[in-house]
Amino acid sequence: MLCPSTASDSKVVLITGASSGIGEAAARLLAADGHHVVLGARRTEQLAALAESIEAGAGSALPHLLDVTDPASVQSFVEAAHDRYGRVDVLVNNAGVMPLSRLDALRIDEWNRMIDVNLRGVLHGIAAVLPIMRAQRGGHIVNIASVSGLRVDPTAAVYSATKHAVRALSEGLRQESRELRVTVISPGLTRSELTGSIGDSAVREAVEGQMGIAIPAAAIAEAIRYAIDQPAEVDVNELVVRPTAQG
Repeated sequence: MLCPSTASDSKVVLITGASSGIGEAAARLLAADGHHVVLGARRTEQLAALAESIEAGAGSALPHLLDVTDPASVQSFVEAAHDRYGRVDVLVNNAGVMPLSRLDALRIDEWNRMIDVNLRGVLHGIAAVLPIMRAQRGGHIVNIASVSGLRVDPTAAVYSATKHAVRALSEGLRQESRELRVTVISPGLTRSELTGSIGDSAVREAVEGQMGIAIPAAAIAEAIRYAIDQPAEVDVNELVVRPTAQG
């Protein structure tokens, strides 16, 4: 069992998509470890409730409205964290959507939404924190991808494309960096609200039918914790975490 962080090694951790699922689980776990968590999402009521719950347990949490598709919103989120704590140690790019469908269904608005949130949202986060991390000569960017970034399945072509892209840009950033750490975490079937974004009812029912083997969001939070708790000279580049029963 890992020991909670002491005051001297607590970090300022920014989490996008923090109102539920993996983001919420990561916020609770890292705050319990003594890190300062900055919570970003569009659903401000859920964020406020999460921050209140964390602080009731003696943790440190700052909620902030965030739309990762808007560069100005992402910049405001990062600046709020930097203004409060004076540094940004970790960014967890977690926000994502997964409206799966066959390509011949031509759900073009959903394709664009996945590209905007899953890919542009990650790029907006990187763009906002990179100058700060460069100036402080250190930092850690954790990008949440998916096992769909390692394979392609029917109905997941566009979703997989965004997650393949996240892995590619993460590797590019890693190779360009000597002071920053870059980690990609690829979850398998995980209990979250992602299936709720599937507009095609037949596809949604098929995916929900597989969720009996899904792992809890807390399992991915543990992977995030493992990566950021390594010594500064150790960069955990990629973690794949899936249910034992998943094919």
